[in-house]
Amino acid sequence: MERLALILIANVFWTTAPSWAQESSRTSSSESAIRQSAPAYVKAFNARDSKGLASQWSPDAVYVNRSTGEEVVGREAITAQFDALFKSQPDLKLDVSVESIRFLSPNVAVEQGTSKFLSPKREPEEIEYTAVYVQRDGKWLLDRVTDDAREAVSSHYEQLKTLEFLVGKWVDQDEQARIETECSWTKNNNFLVRSFTVAVGDKIDMSGMQVIGWDASTKSIRSWTFDSNGGFAEGTWSGRGNRWFIHNKGILADGQKMTMVNVVKPVDDKSFTWQTIDRTVGGELLPNIAEVTIVRQ
Repeated sequence: MERLALILIANVFWTTAPSWAQESSRTSSSESAIRQSAPAYVKAFNARDSKGLASQWSPDAVYVNRSTGEEVVGREAITAQFDALFKSQPDLKLDVSVESIRFLSPNVAVEQGTSKFLSPKREPEEIEYTAVYVQRDGKWLLDRVTDDAREAVSSHYEQLKTLEFLVGKWVDQDEQARIETECSWTKNNNFLVRSFTVAVGDKIDMSGMQVIGWDASTKSIRSWTFDSNGGFAEGTWSGRGNRWFIHNKGILADGQKMTMVNVVKPVDDKSFTWQTIDRTVGGELLPNIAEVTIVRQ
């Protein structure tokens, strides 16, 4: 009985194995064909070939814009939409990245990926899409495409990029103290964050942080500084030539009001200078602090 069972199992395996291999081969060939359609689609788009693009869709295809709820049905309507798009944005270019393809049946496949629209007058727009392909007369055609534009993220990098020289780790040291500063961008480049420590000998005497951002209401760069002693200040930045002047107003830990102007001048990629002038505490004028050179670690 055991031998008979083994023979039966072997017969089943050798009978079905060719069909598995054939199915695997068909799937691989179909996936290759679908992947090859992406560069052909991009080529037609960048050539402004509306009819060539539409020919890659099935006659009754549906395009769905999930963000707006808009649906375009049929090859003719899709052709008209491409014509309108190319007329309104003649410099628009397309790039496509295919992330995955899975088969629901031998004649139906689902592709997921990302489209990137490029224009010299606009920021690049990335759109995640899901495309359903059907095989008709030996050709894979787009039957339903759904896209979802990623939400645009606002950024004030353009307004703050002139301060990018501050990014990194910096040190200012003499025989009495050592000041270390580290500056980095926050997500979306909307703020610069600077942390600092003041060490006297081998002990931290004071630490703090500063946040630098763009004030859209006043069209100016502003900063907010907080130290471990309990003081805080608000600053307004203005550029003059190759220098930045930071006008600060704040409150010390004991409640006294203070003002000062910091003057910052980039020297090169590895250093910038820092000077503090026009200092007052409680309305009393204090001496300026001499210019120092801060170097990159």
